[in-house]
Amino acid sequence: MRAFVFPGQGAQEIGMGKALANHYRDSKDVFEEVDDALGQNLSDLIWEGDIETLTLTENAQPALMATSLAALRALEAEGIAFDTASFVAGHSLGEYSALAAAGAFSISDTARLLRLRGTAMQEAVPVGVGAMAAILGLDFAAVKSVAEAASQGQVCEAANDNDPGQVVVSGHKAAVERAIDLAKEAGAKRAILLPVSAPFHCSLMEPAAEQMAIALAEINIMIPSLPLVANVCACSVSGPSIIRSLLVEQVTGSVRWRESVMFLAAEGVTEFWEIGAGKALSGMIRRVDRTLDCQVVGTPEDIVKILAL
Repeated sequence: MRAFVFPGQGAQEIGMGKALANHYRDSKDVFEEVDDALGQNLSDLIWEGDIETLTLTENAQPALMATSLAALRALEAEGIAFDTASFVAGHSLGEYSALAAAGAFSISDTARLLRLRGTAMQEAVPVGVGAMAAILGLDFAAVKSVAEAASQGQVCEAANDNDPGQVVVSGHKAAVERAIDLAKEAGAKRAILLPVSAPFHCSLMEPAAEQMAIALAEINIMIPSLPLVANVCACSVSGPSIIRSLLVEQVTGSVRWRESVMFLAAEGVTEFWEIGAGKALSGMIRRVDRTLDCQVVGTPEDIVKILAL
């Protein structure tokens, strides 16, 4: 059994998806549709721009979605149907890519939602007030305890449970810095601040969640053609109303990626295809369960390898 999984922020790089657009008309159409939806030549920024501008949250989120959907269209052009998978899942913004792939959102609506999401998340907390840090070598329970101890009246929360040895904390910068020190004292192998512009997936993002609730209420959500394993519950969902609710909750809630992978494995999934830029999810998945097979699908060369399997 197979799952298609979609990467989140941090996977972006200049040039991603360009070879797909050059090789596959359907892939190029995705980038053009996103450009039209945003009223911006985002594809030019993705392929020829500078990484600092691309990494801005409001650009990175729709850009990564476009690259993922372009990779999916290339797979389909080669005869690999979407329904060869049994589930979809995505890491943070990748959840929107997964839903667009499964037909719950149109690509245009997804691009506009992600532009709003990126802008709202960036504006929720002034630059420099918040921070995120990766804690390596402690499990989720230990990091959650560290975050609670570090809060001291501020916000410090376990934001991303990525794999058994990688958990990300998010919140006020001073509290996150205290968490780094406490994590090291607790035996973490490493604890490092992440180069992000806002403290995602914590309660400081509540203003962004409120904006997303308004925007999502105006969007027509279809039943996805494959069930989604959602970040905040690590369970499969298909109903439009619960998807809408979970996407709002996701802005402030933890990304339960480790548990999502475990859920999929328990459902019988043995193959994970990472659709889009980078291969970070594949690394996380293998650290959750070494028996799981991972394939990356981000370039024409990747697709040639897939076809040869």
